Amino acid sequence: MAQFRTLTQQRTELEKEWERWATAPKTPPATRTTVLRNDVAQSWRRSLGTIDPGRTVAPGVDDVGDRWATSPLRGPVTTLAGDLRAITEDSGYLAVVTDAAGTVLWSCGDRALRRQAEQVNFAPGGCWDESHMGTNGVALSLHNARAASVFSAEHLVAALHGWVCYCAPIHGPDGRVVGALDLSSSWDRSHPAVLASVRALATAAETMLRTAEPAPTSGVRLECLGTARLSRDGRPLRLPPRQLEILALLTLQPEGFTPEQLHAAIYGDRSVSTSTLKADVSHLRRATGGEISNRRYVLTGPVACDAVDLLAAIAAGDTASAVWLYRGPLLPGSDTPGVLEWRDYLDVGVRTAVLASDRAEHAVAFGERAPRDIEVHEHALGLLPRNDVRRAVVAARLHTALHD
Repeated sequence: MAQFRTLTQQRTELEKEWERWATAPKTPPATRTTVLRNDVAQSWRRSLGTIDPGRTVAPGVDDVGDRWATSPLRGPVTTLAGDLRAITEDSGYLAVVTDAAGTVLWSCGDRALRRQAEQVNFAPGGCWDESHMGTNGVALSLHNARAASVFSAEHLVAALHGWVCYCAPIHGPDGRVVGALDLSSSWDRSHPAVLASVRALATAAETMLRTAEPAPTSGVRLECLGTARLSRDGRPLRLPPRQLEILALLTLQPEGFTPEQLHAAIYGDRSVSTSTLKADVSHLRRATGGEISNRRYVLTGPVACDAVDLLAAIAAGDTASAVWLYRGPLLPGSDTPGVLEWRDYLDVGVRTAVLASDRAEHAVAFGERAPRDIEVHEHALGLLPRNDVRRAVVAARLHTALHD
């Protein structure tokens, strides 16, 4: 990537590169340029076949009110609204919140800038994903599922060349992207610190989503990652640890167990009578509404389980979801053989995915749950940019792990 002495010089060089690409949209340049960042060039290649660089306004939707009313981001954004208004109005920026599809749901900020944004429909109802508006901050952040900036003529659409955008995705408690937060202004207000600010605001929204009081749910739910909680129709069920261990194994192994297999998974080679296991299963059967078969211990009804969700994310190669779902080791107080085996399996699965990922946020988030893992912290530091504020936290974790 070329280094520029001034923002004006950078903008001038990008305009030249944009002209070279935009005048030949059917055969975009094949050579790699030192002016254009690689992720921007890739986005241009994806977009040029379907997006007219000369378009002047984003398409819109009519149901934005309904989308906002049902959005999981409404609560966190309402809580953050005062801070967002103060930040944007004092600094000449615009804040925009979108859903996972890139549709703008909410905005605030400098009044003059909002009027300019409305002219291109960068306002509630506007569609700003890559398929509608080509390369822009929202589109790039949602496509790559990480924070992104787009400066001036890095935007594919010429009408946006006067803007700079900093955007970060917002993940829900299950790790999936539920929307994005964007801070935008005129190109001459560009500053690298804004990207750190938008990351911090997105993280604050994610924290609120994770800690929000969950809505009552129907059916049986077992939470066993870093904790041990069972509920039925949203109400907690108090069961002995042994019965929670049995239920966790049954959810993770849907083909079930013979009585002998389950006895070995629970007690190992300890001398414990089969009647003890039968009594535990019988009590567990009543607690779950009779949804465990008799001769072969198999769940016959749905039981939601965070460990099963984590296992599915690992199997699907969905590292983002796996990292967000991982709240700690499986039933951390258990020394049951079957639980120990599954605990190692899940821990190794998530850790391996994190170390194979080139996204710093995966290593940073997993490092919070694995404070003694030196390799994970080193991996995070290797991926984080030098000016990223998260380096201080990761460096402190690494120091502690090295001297533990």
